[in-house]
Amino acid sequence: MLKLHRSTYIDKLHACWLGKNIGGTLGAPYEGTRAMLDIQNFSSPCGEPLPNDDLDLQLVWLAAMEEVGPKNLNANLLSEYWLDWIPPHWNEYGIAKTNLRLGLLPPMSGEVDNEKWKTSNGAWIRSEIWAGLSPVAVDGAIRYAVMDAMVDHGVSEGTYAEIFTAALQSAAYAESNITVLLHTALSKIPEGSMTAKTVRLVMSCYDEGLDYKETREKVVAINEPLGWFQAPANLGFVVIGLLWGQGDFKRSVLYAINCGDDTDCTGATVGATLGIIGGTASIPEDWKQFVGDRIVTVSISGMYALRVPKTCHDLTERIAALVPSVMASQGVDFAFTDEVTVPDAGTVSSVQRLTADDLLNRSPYSYDITHYHALSVRVELDETPRVRPGETRQVTLTFFCNPRVQESRKLQLRMIPPEGWEVGPYNRTVSLPYAQPIHGLWGNAKTSFTVTAGPGVEVINRVYAEITCPTLPYPLLIPITFIG
Repeated sequence: MLKLHRSTYIDKLHACWLGKNIGGTLGAPYEGTRAMLDIQNFSSPCGEPLPNDDLDLQLVWLAAMEEVGPKNLNANLLSEYWLDWIPPHWNEYGIAKTNLRLGLLPPMSGEVDNEKWKTSNGAWIRSEIWAGLSPVAVDGAIRYAVMDAMVDHGVSEGTYAEIFTAALQSAAYAESNITVLLHTALSKIPEGSMTAKTVRLVMSCYDEGLDYKETREKVVAINEPLGWFQAPANLGFVVIGLLWGQGDFKRSVLYAINCGDDTDCTGATVGATLGIIGGTASIPEDWKQFVGDRIVTVSISGMYALRVPKTCHDLTERIAALVPSVMASQGVDFAFTDEVTVPDAGTVSSVQRLTADDLLNRSPYSYDITHYHALSVRVELDETPRVRPGETRQVTLTFFCNPRVQESRKLQLRMIPPEGWEVGPYNRTVSLPYAQPIHGLWGNAKTSFTVTAGPGVEVINRVYAEITCPTLPYPLLIPITFIG
């Protein structure tokens, strides 16, 4: 059983949000700076935390978790909150929201027309919520992080970066050694990714005794092909702060911010991570008093802003209330305790089963449609859904069924294309193999076919796969979306 001392967890979680607010407020005035900086303290008014989308979006995810529950939360539902709650339309946020309105679901929503920004910083800056909801149980944190990141970053470095920070911060509820935490997080992302290469470069420079400024220049150089404002380099600056700061809160946050670029994000993530590791006692009292406990939002629609926490304390209490149900939904035997307990040394490593490869082994041009009580269907295209008249796309449908549907042994398919469109040969009857259940679903059965666009291509075009079987009382429709 995973036991966490509730008071210690609450203190770490509260310090996470205090640190997030402090680092974001300190770094925000310098966001986008390309040169090295020499910031020593705040330039904003005392007692006025600066608003930051890094924190705002996590308040939206909290609302989603409270409203739909951990078992039902998925990337598609988060997409609905994107469109309802979050007004900003900049960079990857705007591209993803445009794709969602076209009917392109995650991760396709984060891939189409998003070459420049899918590797940017919008995802890894919002991982603390998942770590706080799944403390120490790293696999749960990264599973939620993938749901989150795919919406606006698809299957890319931007998503790998959030997997990294979610793993790092979840493990930090039980582990304080920065090097151990970095290796834990690295184990979750592809070894050949630029995110992993950058983190390993920074760790190597630290081991060799290089100056943090020289290391910063090496990070900039290796990431030059990606350009500015991208996840791998800025995550490298976070690691510089964590390593060269050697546990000192002020020094760590300042090192990260002084590397430049997305300074509110780097400072906020370092502050949050050190808050988790050291609790409120690790945050200098003068900085704590300067920023305070209040949360100021800028990226949440006014009609919903009244429903989010107004202080770091309230945010902490609302997250803590969800932890038992989140853990239970993951099958983690968990309990809060009033007895001071330290998780066993192997606790974090014992939940090291999932990686990015497990969670993202799919076409970037794909999405899932879930009918919770019957089946889930993954729609995968061989390339972009953007088509011209006469163009053909290969489509694969993968079916994951519940026991009742699986017992029927067969699914009947009927394709309903737009007028003038053609659907190539497909299996009208899909046989369901006997298989062991995965997360309560049996599978997987597949069928593939081609779709050829007709002479009339609209902005939004849908081929529907109608699914029936003897144990379903009604047909299910799966939309296969193409855009003109």
